Amino acid sequence: MSVITPSHLGDALRGALGHLDGDLQLPGHPGWDAARASWNLAVDQHPVAVVHAGSAADVAATVLAASRLGLQVAAQATGHAAAVLDDLDNTILVRTDRLGGVEIDPAAMIARVGAGVRWGQVSEATARHGLAALAGSSPDVGVVGYTLGGGLGWLSRSHGLAANSVTAIELVTADGRARRVTERPPGQQGSARQDDEDADLWWALRGGGGAPGVVTAIEFRLYPVAEVHAGALWWPIERAHEVAHAWRQWIGTVPTSVTSHLRLLRLPPLPDLPEFLQGRSLVKIEAALQETAEEADRILMPLRALAPQLDTFGRTPVARLAELHMDPPGPIPVLGDGAVLRSLDPATIDAFLRAAGPDNPAAAPLLSAEIRHLGGELSPQRGEGGAIASVAGEGIFHAVGIAPPPAAGAVAAAVTQALAHLETVRAQTDCLNFAETRRSPQRLFGASLERLRRITQSMDPAGVIRAQHSLWP
Repeated sequence: MSVITPSHLGDALRGALGHLDGDLQLPGHPGWDAARASWNLAVDQHPVAVVHAGSAADVAATVLAASRLGLQVAAQATGHAAAVLDDLDNTILVRTDRLGGVEIDPAAMIARVGAGVRWGQVSEATARHGLAALAGSSPDVGVVGYTLGGGLGWLSRSHGLAANSVTAIELVTADGRARRVTERPPGQQGSARQDDEDADLWWALRGGGGAPGVVTAIEFRLYPVAEVHAGALWWPIERAHEVAHAWRQWIGTVPTSVTSHLRLLRLPPLPDLPEFLQGRSLVKIEAALQETAEEADRILMPLRALAPQLDTFGRTPVARLAELHMDPPGPIPVLGDGAVLRSLDPATIDAFLRAAGPDNPAAAPLLSAEIRHLGGELSPQRGEGGAIASVAGEGIFHAVGIAPPPAAGAVAAAVTQALAHLETVRAQTDCLNFAETRRSPQRLFGASLERLRRITQSMDPAGVIRAQHSLWP
């Protein structure tokens, strides 16, 4: 293969791609900086080119062009997880944000969405039918990237990971073929090699973080949940020890219909925040209860006995659940990372408080440090599905800070230090959706890693397609 110099790459790409329904952006073009920008403004991406795919055919053309020119392809809808891609010097960034469309089949309780669709769009569409998807905690996150990484949200303790509810995936593989793989009906026998390959691909995509293909659309089950009892309780951060240990005892008593987060927040004095929250450091317990108002009030009694300063619980349409976590509505510069916690015993809570509590001045740059309660249908003995079908731990820790360039170093150090405090209570594997820095693939994929590698090597021997997290060191 001849070497293509940067000065000739544009011509070579235009020739290899042919007609696009979308468009090609190259360095130096007027729209270049906007095309390469991710949702996370702390990440400065420099691919060799950006293809805004207008169709699955554009994705296929880009994969074939990359293969022919000795390049790689990385897919991105929003760029929430852009930090883990690292160097894009040899990579075409395929932006899938124009692959839209939300189709709801209320009778079958199935949704089909394009790769550019975000969870807020899905939640609004399904709510019109009294249905809910296994959405995440932010309306701005892309459906496909979230689901390929497992997918953990407000209904997960009762319904499992979002990846386990997928019914079909449309994608382009490294050979440039557009394919559709589906769950095999019970009892169906496959004798041809193609059936075996599809079965491997079906397994790898659900939780494999995108290996080994570029997904263009996805279908998944919906559930008859129209509203929940949801809200938050707030206290000054000085009560963190009392509230955190009370929350730990409380989660041991709740059914799988209840999902909750314990958070330590250090909020800036932003005018967009309610006056009560501006510039304050607080403890927050947020929860969604799939229960009647009466039963929810009974379950919440032990927490309310701690006399919170603010109580916002009430009947909440599922489409509004994404507001509960207060994630920013648009692109900002952030640095964060997370880890799965083996258990939520008193020692783990104490480690969490040492990592991010009010007595640790090094935690000051963190906007949020939280623990999300797992278990229920997320447990390994419950989850059956693809490469990642469960989470082997009782909680997930996540820390994040707003990181414009002057603050980036302090935020990164605070996140690293917080994780170090929790090292002795970490589980053996982490959750892809909360892994925002590069780490050992063994820690991400555990027992699934070798099979994922075999499938990816077989289907993409040249390594044309880059997954969200690399399968190799």
